[in-house]
Amino acid sequence: MQEDRRLDEALPRWNAPPAPRREPLEGRLVRLEPMDADRHAAELHRAFSRDTAMWDYLPYGPFASAAGYHRWVREFASGEDPLFYAVRDLAEGRCTGVASFLRIKPESGSLEIGHVAFSPELRQTAAATEVFYLMMRWAFGAGYRRLEWKCDATNLASRRAAERLGLSYEGTFRQANVVRGRNRDTAWFAAIDKDWSALEEAFRAWLEPANFGATGRQRERLGNLTSLVRVSSDPMLRDLAR
Repeated sequence: MQEDRRLDEALPRWNAPPAPRREPLEGRLVRLEPMDADRHAAELHRAFSRDTAMWDYLPYGPFASAAGYHRWVREFASGEDPLFYAVRDLAEGRCTGVASFLRIKPESGSLEIGHVAFSPELRQTAAATEVFYLMMRWAFGAGYRRLEWKCDATNLASRRAAERLGLSYEGTFRQANVVRGRNRDTAWFAAIDKDWSALEEAFRAWLEPANFGATGRQRERLGNLTSLVRVSSDPMLRDLAR
């Protein structure tokens, strides 16, 4: 009896993309600047000092002093992987958040967005959405096949954000880690290159100034625009919505 042998899709024209370089990513609302302790740490510490709860799902922080955060940025957040960006609000000129590429694997065409820390003034704004749009646009534009998002399974805000951005739920790894002395189950989300054309169109439409009324209220929800792209939805969020 012949063995049932199956092989996945061949990729004869695919070449490994470049690793992201320490160069800024420029948008209409924000600029992502490669993290530098001397340029960014003090300003970010001020922005973060108003909300210690933002560190609950990260394996570091909060930082009691600007000097302590400066040292952490210099030692941990100034390398190539993770590649950290400071988020500068172009209207105000201030740094208001941090995000990074990590687990960068050009040989398989995959990388992850993580270490996201947004100040209260950046959260739930069009500028915050543009941060992720710029990172996703760079990744798929450079030739990456897969962009991942992983979060503590109890972090509902992060799970909602992943779905809103159009990333598909791929499962939960049980007892994946121990963080701050607590168990961490990790929820996995991802978008792939075949998703990007439709996702980019959704982002561009949502970010258009015409999508916001005089008070800044959105006319169309991004999650509605990206919902048709997602291959699968997060069952926890579905259950909570019932």
